[in-house]
Amino acid sequence: MERMWRIHQELTRGEYPNCRRLAESLEVSSKTVMRDIEFMRDRLELPLAYDAVRHGFHYTAAVKDFPVMKISQGEVAALLLAQKSLEQFRGTAFEQPLAGAFRKLSHSLGGEMEVAWHELEQALSVHHSGTGLADMEVFDALANAVMDGNEVSFSYHKLAGEKEEQRTARPYHLGCIENQWYLFGHDPARGAVRTFALPRIRSVERTGISFKRPKKFSLAKILEGSFAVFEGGQARKVRLRFTGVASRLVGERVWHASQRFDRDGDGLVLTMDVGLSPDLRQWILGWGADAEVLEPGELREALSGAAKAVAEVYLGK
Repeated sequence: MERMWRIHQELTRGEYPNCRRLAESLEVSSKTVMRDIEFMRDRLELPLAYDAVRHGFHYTAAVKDFPVMKISQGEVAALLLAQKSLEQFRGTAFEQPLAGAFRKLSHSLGGEMEVAWHELEQALSVHHSGTGLADMEVFDALANAVMDGNEVSFSYHKLAGEKEEQRTARPYHLGCIENQWYLFGHDPARGAVRTFALPRIRSVERTGISFKRPKKFSLAKILEGSFAVFEGGQARKVRLRFTGVASRLVGERVWHASQRFDRDGDGLVLTMDVGLSPDLRQWILGWGADAEVLEPGELREALSGAAKAVAEVYLGK
């Protein structure tokens, strides 16, 4: 939009700019400029034409204002829901830039759509439960280290650890998974990419070592065998049978990219190819007696032991 605005300014001044000159001025390729001009002509419906005598573009009719993008109320609703979904950035260094961007977009929609925008805010919302608690100073320090390519050291309390330990990582990526922020980075001491939960990170400091994120790094590849964020080793075929209300609730969502559903009488069988991670076990246990592990046997035995332990808490040994 900034490029097209600058092109528009030259056109309104009658300077007859061509692709080569615009490309040099905007520091992009001539093909990019040509795509911008085609977008202005075809999508924004501006009266653009090329003058072969003056070797440049011009407006064939008066253009008072640069038009805004045409957007439907349905698209505005989608944009609003996207804005509401960004609540996890509240308090971070990204909050103000995001708020400013959405404010500019809403103001550019015109009077009628501004009213619709306000009405949509009263009609649509996004709510999160169990949102992770992350120190904003830690988040900002790690976000900057990711962007700058700087190695960091910090104190970290492992989930099953008794006390904090000093860790070093080359931060590759920050991801919000299940309302919790995680850092994915290479741990030099362990020679592999490790996952760190932000609420358990303290005292982030840069080590002074710079790095470049490997081109082959892929978060999707790292998580492809995981149910959520925990690495569960090699993906296994997991079959679960849900009954009662759970059979309907489970069937209404996408839990994993590999999921497949089959009806089994009054129940629902969910099949996935995932690692046997702690978050998978906790998720299954959360459905209580309405969920049964059909396979693999290893997971069935683990859940059986966990269920007995829960029963002992409430019923006594």
